Amino acid sequence: MALPMCGSRLLFLSCRKIHRLSPINRTICSQGSSDKYDYDLLVIGGGSGGLACAKEAAQYDKKVMVLDYVDPTPKGTKWGLGGTCVNVGCIPKKLMHQAALLGEAIDDSRKYGWQVQDDVTHSWDTLVAGVQNHVKSLNWGHRIQLKDKNVQYMNAKGSFVDNHTVKAVTAKGKEELVTAENIVLATGMRPRYPKIPGALEYGITSDDIFSLKKPPGRTLVIGGSYVALECAGFLNGLGFPTSVMVRSICLRGFDQQMARLVTDQMQSKGVEFLWHIVPQQLEQTQDDHLTMTWMDGNGVSGHLHYDTVMFAIGRDPETSSLNLDLAGVELTASGKIASKNGEQSSVPHIYALGDILQGGIELTPVAIKAGKLLAQRLFGNQTHTMDYEKVATTVFTPLEYSCVGLSEEAAIERHGEENIEVYHAFYKPVEFSVAERTAEFCYIKAICTGDGDQRILGLHISGPHAGEMMQGFAAAVKCGLTYHQLASTVGIHPTSAEEVAKLHITKRSGLDPTVTGC
Repeated sequence: MALPMCGSRLLFLSCRKIHRLSPINRTICSQGSSDKYDYDLLVIGGGSGGLACAKEAAQYDKKVMVLDYVDPTPKGTKWGLGGTCVNVGCIPKKLMHQAALLGEAIDDSRKYGWQVQDDVTHSWDTLVAGVQNHVKSLNWGHRIQLKDKNVQYMNAKGSFVDNHTVKAVTAKGKEELVTAENIVLATGMRPRYPKIPGALEYGITSDDIFSLKKPPGRTLVIGGSYVALECAGFLNGLGFPTSVMVRSICLRGFDQQMARLVTDQMQSKGVEFLWHIVPQQLEQTQDDHLTMTWMDGNGVSGHLHYDTVMFAIGRDPETSSLNLDLAGVELTASGKIASKNGEQSSVPHIYALGDILQGGIELTPVAIKAGKLLAQRLFGNQTHTMDYEKVATTVFTPLEYSCVGLSEEAAIERHGEENIEVYHAFYKPVEFSVAERTAEFCYIKAICTGDGDQRILGLHISGPHAGEMMQGFAAAVKCGLTYHQLASTVGIHPTSAEEVAKLHITKRSGLDPTVTGC
């Protein structure tokens, strides 16, 4: 008697059991999959974007595999599944930011009547242990989610053999060839080291800071990026004397008025900024301290002494080891994947997500959203594409800075200074009053078109919990919020967010934008 066809109910039920027990064997009966390839989708990179794409694709009963491997840092730091955000980015950064805020809250609490002893101390070891335990729980959670969704996972580095074939190499050198009808590249970026003597031997990056075995002590952070400022901010807040060495400006690409507020506030809290100088050489002394030789634009040089030196001068895409030339995938001069149509590369069935995509935005939620939408287009007959416009973000410095839309500089360049109107205000959170904290750096501005209902082009907030404030406003701005709609909104009192709805003074008027009352 002939076996029934795969479409019959009897064999289909058998196939479903195979799907649950062994993801690799899904080639036997998986409906809609191609017998020509091992997988319908192969994802190289286990960060947020790649995992989101893989899990979404699995919902359509597709054969999916994820390859993920992390090269250790020069200091030997390595981590698990989840990518930069989970392991050495957003998550541990926000937790250490919170640790620093709690220290500030202890000082505030005295003014609110709490009898707190004067010699309160902080344990770096306890903080790192707590952060790393949470990170490891997320690593484990991602592995469980992949297993539950029948996504095959391999801790191996992937590189192309041809445009449908990838070689997977494990840490022990075991090799396996995998073929896929569609391939997604989501390998992310890694911190850049300066090409100076001693940088690799004695310096660290954000890949190392969240799991340092000993307290960092007196620390020099080199760079003006948001990574540099965030790390310098929480280190200083935890009680470690911290300096920031900046070649030119901070937060390049962000609104520069807001950037200056951020650095001014950090300086007021004790962070030392070393402006317009660059590192020349890093040496280790006999007592294990570090000496940084620097030089300014006039050729004047000097020496500085620290316990820890952290580089945060930028990040490079992890594409050099993928052998993209064998697949015909084009790269930009910066090493990112050249985009032909959204996330599609120069090869129609090969895609890129997240930080390595030219023209994308280097933010975790962007990669997640783009990954899900890509899987839906590939396997779910959907047509929605990622909208990279008006995406909100937050810099988690001691006083947070959050924004959505255009900076004032970009708005002027795009529309002309005479065609925009900027509403702004300095405000004081009510929580600052009893604590007697300065509010001179708490500031809001809305950049609008100058005519009609004055559509909001960009919204910027510096202040406590600015990121939480911005999320709702970001949705409104994305929907085309106008100044008149904003001004007609009744605020929630007493909150900092209500000050956004109360904006009424323009820069053009020259009036004092300091909020003095209702």
